[in-house]
Amino acid sequence: MLNSRPVRPFSLNQSKEPAVLAQRRSWFDRVATNGLFKLRGGVHPEGRKDLSAERDIRVLPLPKKLFVPLQQHIGAPATPVVKVGERVLKGQLLAAAQGAVSSSVHAPTSGVIAALGDFPAPHPSGLPVPTITLESDGADKWIATETVADPFALPPEDIAARVAAAGIVGLGGATFPAALKLNLSRSSGVQTLIMNGGECEPYLTCDDRIMRERAAQIVEGIRLIAMAVDAQEALVGIEDNKPEAVAAMRAAAQGTAVKVVAMPSMYPMGSEKQIIQVLTGKEIPAGGRPADIGVLVHNVATAFAVQQAIRHGRPLVSRIVTISGAAIRTACNVEALVGTPVQELIEFAGGYAQPAARLVLGGPMMGQQFTNTGVPVVKGTSGVLALTASEIGQAEASPCIRCSTCVRACPVGLLPLEMASRIRASDLAGAVAFGLKDCIACGSCSYVCPAHIPLVHYFNYAKGDLAAQERARLKQEATRKLADARSERIARIERERAEAAARRKAAREAKERAAKEAAAKAATEAA
Repeated sequence: MLNSRPVRPFSLNQSKEPAVLAQRRSWFDRVATNGLFKLRGGVHPEGRKDLSAERDIRVLPLPKKLFVPLQQHIGAPATPVVKVGERVLKGQLLAAAQGAVSSSVHAPTSGVIAALGDFPAPHPSGLPVPTITLESDGADKWIATETVADPFALPPEDIAARVAAAGIVGLGGATFPAALKLNLSRSSGVQTLIMNGGECEPYLTCDDRIMRERAAQIVEGIRLIAMAVDAQEALVGIEDNKPEAVAAMRAAAQGTAVKVVAMPSMYPMGSEKQIIQVLTGKEIPAGGRPADIGVLVHNVATAFAVQQAIRHGRPLVSRIVTISGAAIRTACNVEALVGTPVQELIEFAGGYAQPAARLVLGGPMMGQQFTNTGVPVVKGTSGVLALTASEIGQAEASPCIRCSTCVRACPVGLLPLEMASRIRASDLAGAVAFGLKDCIACGSCSYVCPAHIPLVHYFNYAKGDLAAQERARLKQEATRKLADARSERIARIERERAEAAARRKAAREAKERAAKEAAAKAATEAA
């Protein structure tokens, strides 16, 4: 893995990039023209959004089979509540959330449960995961849903409960259970709600299109989220390369407290930490959460899902997906049911116009490479990209020349070259000391590196290693606690046995003394 190259989907004029990056002097330099804050670092990759941005969202035809993984979110997988052969309706619960951090899964259409078993996942490993296979009956019939005439009359706790019941997760890519985020934010006293419409990843236009076409529903969803967490302000950050989306959202937000802000187009502007810094000037502390500084961030597509769940009682069973790349015949955005095989999306877009050198789920900078087009669309699938060899622009890595281009590009202000050198030396503690855990894995450092070193792959590898070590430590800690509990239990049992034996002995001795005293008394009286 360490010797592989990250996705590099377009050519970069290296001679221009350092000059652009040198202009980013401080985290908190205020831009006089619009009151925003600048970011350190960042890159300006070729967007390629024009391939799909001007085409309306189209509804994908109903698949014959859908493959619905039980874990499409951060946390524990959902637990199936249906059986093979059972007939279900669209929106019916298939698997219930399990534990504090989990999310429910619902039927994307009506049909019959064909199988409960493992199926290849949309993950770089390609390993199978527990999945429910649903055969469509073609009717696409919804289960009876509860509509709410005035959702703003609902108490905040009810909004969060309905969001949880709808299986809504963050649709920006992190897939954290949305209801848990709402509850944590409300208890933390969040004051600012930020809706992320940045969509800084090249090629992706799914958020752009949903803001253009469904702005009114998104704004209503934003207001519901703000009410659920008692936020004092609601900001929608949209990159200024989406003027139509900005205009549509501003028109929909008129007469409300929702403020739409056009931000400079720069990668990774859509990252949670970066959009907070740009809009508020606040920085999340190392190891902290947005709630620690009074902020909650959600994606604009999540707001649409919340509105659908609260207003119409519809769970999350579909999402907008961008199908793009030069290898795709007709790039477009589609509304695809969760569980739809990726191959059906590619075929809907006309198939391949030329050979695809690389397939990516998500964006080219932070997305996941895959080869099996039979894997399903999941809640976090924002894009399906088929890139040609010329788009990838792959080159062999060479030794680091310590030019510090990666340092200037890092939006978090880290030293990627120092972290990478320590990881290569198996000094993970040293890499952590240089801020490895604060790395957002945006890939900016890899993108600008003139030596073509796969820096972000080093960091992902190291984070995975650290996570494995932490799991091992927790397992050892749990084993130690069990051993300590066993030792304590054995000691307690032995102590209780000893105490019981002592009591029996004391009782026996007391009885013997009493018998002797009685015998002595009787002898005295007889004399």
